[in-house]
Amino acid sequence: MHILVPAALAVIAVLLFGFVIFFHELGHFLLAKAMGVKVNEFSLGMGPKLWGFARKDTQYSLRLLPIGGYCAMEGEEEDSGSQGSFSGKPVWKRILVVVAGGLFNVVLGFGLMVIVLSQQEVFATTTISQFAEGSALEQAGAQVGDTIKEIDGYAILSERDLTFALALADPKAVSMEVERQGRRVDLGTFPLHTQTLEDGSQMVTLDFYVQPEEVTVLSVLRRGVTDTLSMARMVWETLAGMVTGRFGLNDLAGPIGTAQAITQAASAGLSQSFGQAVLNILTIMVMLTVNLGIVNLLPLPALDGGRLLFLVWEGITRRPVPQKYEGYVHAAGFVLLLGLMVVVAFNDIARLVTG
Repeated sequence: MHILVPAALAVIAVLLFGFVIFFHELGHFLLAKAMGVKVNEFSLGMGPKLWGFARKDTQYSLRLLPIGGYCAMEGEEEDSGSQGSFSGKPVWKRILVVVAGGLFNVVLGFGLMVIVLSQQEVFATTTISQFAEGSALEQAGAQVGDTIKEIDGYAILSERDLTFALALADPKAVSMEVERQGRRVDLGTFPLHTQTLEDGSQMVTLDFYVQPEEVTVLSVLRRGVTDTLSMARMVWETLAGMVTGRFGLNDLAGPIGTAQAITQAASAGLSQSFGQAVLNILTIMVMLTVNLGIVNLLPLPALDGGRLLFLVWEGITRRPVPQKYEGYVHAAGFVLLLGLMVVVAFNDIARLVTG
């Protein structure tokens, strides 16, 4: 039983990871159909074909490996004189098809976020309701009723932003702005209380409480939007941190690390209830799908963002980049991407081995 539960959770993790990728490809597929682009094949899964059927010039396939899917469009990788060729469509239509995958991931994240939020009894806000004894925030000049608006230059839109910003902050010198009676108040830079973790690192100790918000249909929808946007901003902030050196390769996780995170979250939830395990998994899925959507739109070769960059260039200059040269760029980017995936996979395995 102790072996079967983690194994089952690992299988669920792989299936969920595949579903997020599949939903991305579904976005490309639906927009391609709407823009009159011929889709030669739409596949659920990768690898050897298990089953399929053809309908209206499209082959629909079910393949062996449940690790995503793909949408193969006419004229996407080569010149084609077909009426439904991707390359023959106006540039604005091709742009919509390319960005649809990432946007679908964000929309999926919003839908899952709404499900998670609707199960909560109350929402936390960013408005201070009271302080713990000896609160560092109170000593810095904060007052009950203040709404935290900015931490170290990072805008605070929800308690998710608040948690993220405090996790990244230097506990010895945190700058903060609050809103008090309709005006901004700068609390300056001050230290926060901390606690020492097992690895010797310091973590901020929250020494204040925030006001609750009632859960209603409108508040769930509003929080669904703000929390999804917050997660998207976290992705950008993390990517910026990798560029500046704040984060390294050891902070990245690939499919193996993601499956491990889902398994750990589900196991932790099962210790409370089955419903909590499901909510934990859904929360991880929100982070996963928003990450995939944002990262895929980065202007890098082999990603949708790289293709988008070429299309924007074509729209501005009225001249497309020769498909041969664009193919070279994407092929080189794909090789580099595979190399990065291998490195991340080794890191994931090392974390599994070392615990």
